[in-house]
Amino acid sequence: TSTCAGQIMRKYAQLLNYRDHASGLELYEKVTPLTPLKAKTALSNEDIMRYSRQLLLPELGVQGQLNLSKTSVLIVGCGGLGCPLAQYLAAAGIGRLGLLDYDEVELSNLHRQVLHGEENQNQAKALSAANSVKRLNSTVECIPYHLQLSSENALQLIQQYPAATYIYNVPTRYLVNDACVLSGKPLVSASALRMEGQLTVYNYCGGPCYRCLYPLPPPPETVTNCSDGGVLGVVPGIMGCFQALEVLKIASGQGSSCGQQLVMFDAQDTRFRSIKLRPKQAGCAVCGENPSVSQLVDYEAFCGSAATDKCRKLNLLSKDQRITVQDYKSIMDNAEPHLLLDVRPPVEVDICHLPFSLNIPLSSLEERKSEHMQLLQERISQLKQQMEGDCWPPVYVICKLGNISQKAVQVVEKMSGSEVDRITVKDISGGLMAWAKRIDPTFPQY
Repeated sequence: TSTCAGQIMRKYAQLLNYRDHASGLELYEKVTPLTPLKAKTALSNEDIMRYSRQLLLPELGVQGQLNLSKTSVLIVGCGGLGCPLAQYLAAAGIGRLGLLDYDEVELSNLHRQVLHGEENQNQAKALSAANSVKRLNSTVECIPYHLQLSSENALQLIQQYPAATYIYNVPTRYLVNDACVLSGKPLVSASALRMEGQLTVYNYCGGPCYRCLYPLPPPPETVTNCSDGGVLGVVPGIMGCFQALEVLKIASGQGSSCGQQLVMFDAQDTRFRSIKLRPKQAGCAVCGENPSVSQLVDYEAFCGSAATDKCRKLNLLSKDQRITVQDYKSIMDNAEPHLLLDVRPPVEVDICHLPFSLNIPLSSLEERKSEHMQLLQERISQLKQQMEGDCWPPVYVICKLGNISQKAVQVVEKMSGSEVDRITVKDISGGLMAWAKRIDPTFPQY
């Protein structure tokens, strides 16, 4: 039945795509050469009416509006930042928008990715965003790219757009940065996570590029995305609007003041602050005086992680330290004495949890908080009384995806104590989301 449902959804998405093709929007699945934008020498009466409120600004005026109309902008990622960014660039009258995203619209996107609607689920994000933009301003040329940005196509694509923006995974950050430097394009960059956002403009007017500030990528296990850490939808909306502001200032001829500034937004306290960044580095691998990067490389290998924003899967344990959700279901069915340790933060446990689990967050295990360690040992001792002979109850560790539970297994194995150091600890592979997919379809997914 799940296979049939998947086929039906794919057919529905194909019908949506056909409808959109019929309305004149082509979905590009490869990079093709673009014809130059037709330069406007004067504004039409319709242009004057549409843009009249911004034409009144001395900082913009007629010439600034004409500059916008002959500017192309590539937006890499039609998500939480890319949606408001595309919306406001189109509303302001940018000439051409390239909208790139390899993903499809999901229900969990809709709280922050405001160009997409419920009816767009399973549709290519790039096409969904392009349709919304065209409904807002039909005079803007929209080119949706449903493709994976890679070392093979990034230069060819970015060279056709005078400005580029992104909010993506770590390998794509380095890929887009290097492609912009090698193409001589500015990169208007933003990010948003939880209740915080950041923005800066790289490779602009002699300022630093991304590699100047971050020569080496962070360890993959330290990187958190929205799927793992969460985000309040309005936060990427705010940062996407700031991206649009900087792009419009650059495109209209005003220039950006963020070429060597990092703008930080704290949504919890509703505060902005600006940090001056170090200047362009002479020893930078891509924009320095003697660059070692003269062509695009394998960025997944360079960063040690996949170029995807989907929930990542860590492999920190051996096979004998992990069990499947099917194995754990058998343990439950057979009523075998054991301890189920849920190591997610309490806010996630409130969303959903398995019965009889003990919640001790990974952070508490790492800090070895006395009250939690005492609770763990007490629960193990209680279960020991149900065991025969000198046997000790095993501990099975679970989280959302089977990532932080692996870290928790390593932490517990290193603990010392009369009870803890006698037990067997194993991770439940795939976590609660695997439980929802393979064991209990009624279990909430988030």
